[in-house]
Amino acid sequence: MVHAARSLGLPFRRVSGDGVPAERRLLERLRAGDAAALGEVYDAHHVSVRAFAQRLVGDSGAAEDLVQDTFMALPRAARSFRGEASLRTFVLSIAVNHVRHHVRAAARQRAVTARFARQPVPCASSPADDAQRAELAAALVHALDRLPIDQRVAIVLCEVEERTSAEAALIVGVPEATVRTRLFHARRKLAEALEREGVR
Repeated sequence: MVHAARSLGLPFRRVSGDGVPAERRLLERLRAGDAAALGEVYDAHHVSVRAFAQRLVGDSGAAEDLVQDTFMALPRAARSFRGEASLRTFVLSIAVNHVRHHVRAAARQRAVTARFARQPVPCASSPADDAQRAELAAALVHALDRLPIDQRVAIVLCEVEERTSAEAALIVGVPEATVRTRLFHARRKLAEALEREGVR
C-alpha cells in the first residue's frame, strides 16, 4: 500500500506501532534534521516537483536546480508546517516559492506543455494542419511567458496538471477565490494574446 501510494505521488497514511500516522512521524523526523526522512520524502515526491518546475520554467537544468532547492529548504520549512495539508501539497508549496523567485530573477523562456497545443488530429494530417498546430504552440509559449508569475502558476496547476482550484489554493497558500480570479485573468490574457497573433 505504501509503495503504491508513493508511486502515485500520494501521501501515505500508514500508522506506526505507537499509533502515530506515518506522515506525522515523518514530519517529526524532518524537523529533527533526520537525513533519512528527507530521503524518503524526496523518493516519494521528487518526480511531481520536477514535472511541475519543468512546466513553469521550461528548462530541464533549471528545473533540476529547483528540485534540489525545494528539498534542501524542506527541513527548515517543516518546522512551521502545522499539517493542515498533505505533505505532497506542502512540498509543492515550497516549490512554488522557489519557482516564483527563479522566474522573477531570471525571466527565462519556458516551453508550454503539449496539453495546450493538443487538438483533435485527423488520421492523416496535412502539412497545413501540422503548421497550424506548430503556430498555436509557439503562440501559446509566447503568451504564457508574458503572464505574471502568479497567473502562470494558476494556469499550470489547474489547466495543465488539472488540479482543482481548492488544491491549487492549498499549494500556493491563497484563498480559493484568489486562484479563480488569477485563472480568469490568465485565460482572458491568453485569449487576447492569441487573437493578436491571429490564432483562433
